[in-house]
Amino acid sequence: MNTFTLLHGSEQVIEVPDLAFGNDHNDYGRGFYCTKVEEMAKEWACKNGTDGFMNRYTVDGEGLKTLHLSDGSHTVLNWIAILLKHRTFSLSSPIAVDAREFIIEHYAVDTSGYDLITGYRADDSYFRYAESFVENTLPLRSLNKALQLGKLGLQTVLVSPKAFDQIKFVDATPVDKNVYYPKFVARDTKARQTYKEEIVKSRSYRDDIFVLDILREEMKNDDPRIQRILLE
Repeated sequence: MNTFTLLHGSEQVIEVPDLAFGNDHNDYGRGFYCTKVEEMAKEWACKNGTDGFMNRYTVDGEGLKTLHLSDGSHTVLNWIAILLKHRTFSLSSPIAVDAREFIIEHYAVDTSGYDLITGYRADDSYFRYAESFVENTLPLRSLNKALQLGKLGLQTVLVSPKAFDQIKFVDATPVDKNVYYPKFVARDTKARQTYKEEIVKSRSYRDDIFVLDILREEMKNDDPRIQRILLE
């Protein structure tokens, strides 16, 4: 049997995950967001400065179809396209509005028909990277490097009723905010520091690609200029 373990950090014990309680405006839309990394789940449990729980589950993967956004066949632009479809971006310029439409149209991945999605998570600081790229203030090379240096980690999201039928609660471990909230803050602080460093470096990038370049040249996902930067 293809059984694996998932963890979910929360302020509550969640014995029966329910798709109906998901938020449509999360990274990949409505679903139950989990990780396979204990430290990450514990940080999530205390992200609001309160004690929490690391909920542990087993999932029977038999017959479940998974979209792997980090398997090498997708790029950071595919990830941003999915975020643009679901998350609320603060778009303050005509360029950003046009960029949103173009990126969704040409880089979005069809997530329908899948039961699970695995891919990067977009905590607040990392979400800012994506927002700055769409606003034309952060070039592609800096975006890609900042995400790599930031070590976003991966999340696994249950997105179909079938997946929810095949997840089972195992136990819940209490998590101390005095230990894990500082770790959550430290990770966020590191992400913001990395972002500022990349903003400064981006000023000297003469051969980089900004979102305005993608719009003007109508660059698609397989454009060699984009692939060259992403594969550095």
